[in-house]
Amino acid sequence: MLRIIELLSQKNHYLENFYTVNENEILNFARNDFGQLESFYQTRERILETIRYIDSEIEKISNESQATATPEQKREVTQALAIKDEYVSRILSQDLEILACIEAAKSGIIRELQDIKKTKKAVGSYKSKTFNNRLDEEV
Repeated sequence: MLRIIELLSQKNHYLENFYTVNENEILNFARNDFGQLESFYQTRERILETIRYIDSEIEKISNESQATATPEQKREVTQALAIKDEYVSRILSQDLEILACIEAAKSGIIRELQDIKKTKKAVGSYKSKTFNNRLDEEV
C-alpha cells in the first residue's frame, strides 16, 4: 500500500507540473505569442506519458496485492485522490482557456486573410484596361 501512496504522490507531482506548464503558456497565448506551441505540446505529451506509466504501475500493484490498508493509509490515498481530482479539474479549465486562445488567434488570422483578399480585389479593380491603356499612350 505504501508503494501505491508513493505513486499517487508522484502522479500529483506530474499533474502539478502539467498545470504549471499550462499556466505559463496561457500567459504567452494571451500576448498572442504562439512561438513555443510545438515545444508546449511536446512537453505536455511527455508529462502525460509519465502519468500513464504511473497509472499502469498503480494498476499492476493493486492487481498483485490484496493487502489491507490501515486507516492512516486509507486517509493518505483519499487525500491524494482528492488532490488529483482538483488538479484534473483545474487542468480541464486551462485546456478550455487554451482552446479559446487558439480559436481567437485562428479567427484573427482568417479575418486578416479576408482583409488581404478584399484589398487585392480593390487594387485589382484599379488596374483596369482603360487605366493601363492611358499609361501606355502617355509613354
